[in-house]
Amino acid sequence: MRTKRGLFAVPYVIWLALFVVIPIVIMLVYSLTVEVETATGTELAGSVENFTGMSLYMGVFGRSFWLALVATLICLLIGYPVAYLMSREGPGFQRVAMALIMLPMWMNFLLRTYSWMAILENNGLLNQLFQKIGVIALYNRLTGSDVEYFQMIRTPGAVVLGMVYNYLPFMILPIYTVLTKLDHRLIEAAQDLGANSSTVFRRVILPLSVSGIVSGVTMVFVPSVSTFAISRLLGGGTQMMLGDLIENQFLGGAYNPHLGAAIAMVMMVIVVICMLVMNHFGDGEGEAVML
Repeated sequence: MRTKRGLFAVPYVIWLALFVVIPIVIMLVYSLTVEVETATGTELAGSVENFTGMSLYMGVFGRSFWLALVATLICLLIGYPVAYLMSREGPGFQRVAMALIMLPMWMNFLLRTYSWMAILENNGLLNQLFQKIGVIALYNRLTGSDVEYFQMIRTPGAVVLGMVYNYLPFMILPIYTVLTKLDHRLIEAAQDLGANSSTVFRRVILPLSVSGIVSGVTMVFVPSVSTFAISRLLGGGTQMMLGDLIENQFLGGAYNPHLGAAIAMVMMVIVVICMLVMNHFGDGEGEAVML
C-alpha cells in the first residue's frame, strides 16, 4: 500500500524538483558568482561581491518592507471586521458577500491595476469629480494655492492602495473561514459566566481566530513585498520596490543577473523568516481560552 502511495507522489516530486528546487539552485549559483574577463573570454568566478554590493539598495529594501507592512496592516484593519460581520450573518448573506469579495478576482490582475490608473491620474475620474463638486477650488481658497488637480498617482499612497485593493480578499477569506468554524458553545459559556460582548470578543473570539489572522497576514505581506506591477504602474517608476529592482537586473538597462539573483535570494530568506515568525504566533490556536 505504501509503495502505491509513493508512486502517486512521483509526479509531484518531479514537478517540485524541476520548477522549485532546480531554479533555486541556479539562483544560488548565480548569486555567488561574478563574470570576469580572461584571456580566453568571460568566465564565472566565485565571489560574495553581489551580497556586499546590495548595501547601495538599502533604501529599496526599506521602502518595500515598509509599504508592504502598511498595506498588510490596512488589510487587517478592514478585513477582520468584514470577516467577523460575515460570519455572524445567515448563509444567504454570506454567499452574496463572498461573491462580491471574489468578483474582482475574476478580472485580470493588470486590468484591475490599470483601472486604478484611470481613477487616480491627474486628469482621471477622481480629480474630475473633485473639480466638478468644487473640492479643488475649496482647497485652493483655504491654502492660497493654485493647483488644478491632486497628485494621487506616482505616490507611495497609490502603491499601498493598489496592494490593499488587490490583496484584501486574501486577508478576509482565511479569517472568515476560521470564524465560521468557531465552537459557539465557548461563546455561550463565556456569556453565562458574565462576560459582556467586548470581553467575549477580546478573550474568546480574537484568540481563537489567531490562526486565520496569521494566514491572512502571510498571504498579503509576501506578495506585497515582492510586487513589481503595482509599484511600476501606480508608482510610475518613482517608488521602486524589490520586485522592480530584481526585474531591472534581469531585463532592464542595469543588466546584472548575478546581483539580481543575490537580491532575490536575500528577499526569499527574509520572507521565509517572516513566515516562520508568523507561524510561531499561530501555534497556540488550540490552547484553552482563559476567561
